[in-house]
Amino acid sequence: MEETAGRYINPYTDYGFKYLFGTEPNKEFTLALVNELLRGKEVIRSLTLIPSEQLGDTKEDRRAVFDVYAENEHGEKIIIEMQKADQQYFKDQSVYYSSFPIRSQGNKGRWRFGLKSVYTIGILDFVFDEDKDDEEYYHHVVKLMDVEKKEVFYDNLTYIYLEMPKFRKTEDELESLFDKWLYALKNLPRLLERPAALQERIFKKFFDVAETANLSKEEYAKYWESEKNYYDLDGAFRTASTKGYARGKAKGLAEGMEKGRAEGEREKAMASARSMKADGMTPELIAKYTGLTVEEIYSL
Repeated sequence: MEETAGRYINPYTDYGFKYLFGTEPNKEFTLALVNELLRGKEVIRSLTLIPSEQLGDTKEDRRAVFDVYAENEHGEKIIIEMQKADQQYFKDQSVYYSSFPIRSQGNKGRWRFGLKSVYTIGILDFVFDEDKDDEEYYHHVVKLMDVEKKEVFYDNLTYIYLEMPKFRKTEDELESLFDKWLYALKNLPRLLERPAALQERIFKKFFDVAETANLSKEEYAKYWESEKNYYDLDGAFRTASTKGYARGKAKGLAEGMEKGRAEGEREKAMASARSMKADGMTPELIAKYTGLTVEEIYSL
């Protein structure tokens, strides 16, 4: 092939993330990552990968397609999503996705509603608007809380979000395995060799597996297509956002700024959707990345 990727797989690509964390031969990486993200909980000894496409109760119901979906030895469900695009209803989508493993536990006949824990992990390539000025706060752990008591009301439903653009630790500043995993995820596409600070056995194997040279010809073709989609999407985001903000700024009014921003976001999503649709991505996957509806994508 004339075109080549970097030495290591980009985990921000759809194919790359699923290859590294959503395949049976590599699920030990998933296990290691999840244990670091759920630190403070009982150590998970094993994971079983579950088909990532989840259907509704009827054929008319909306389905969900997860990046990685797994179950631990206690029957607890874990959803892991690598989310490139900031979208208006991202939190709604995240909560909606968590309803699938909740509903799947419903037993027929007599049942006392004893639910196993459900964990939703979002590795985000964007920053939440509401805390974009807090550069140190990038690791969110969200549970159902009693607002008055400031205590956890229900402990079996957990959402973990990592705002990766805010993670800026250098190799010399890495103190824990948690830090090292975040460093590896964020910097993997730019690295030329395994960092000296990541000497643990799991990272040696992770970097070996992540070498693009170790992919088969078919795997490399799929990865390269996913890599191109990622950079096309990133370029569309940057261009559309710049146009939207510039339009709002030119109007010189708060209302114009807000309208320009909204138009820019819409333009960004539509441009990205057209690019992804042209590259053969499914409408459901495009909807996940852009925030558009499946119906809107079919009409493009």
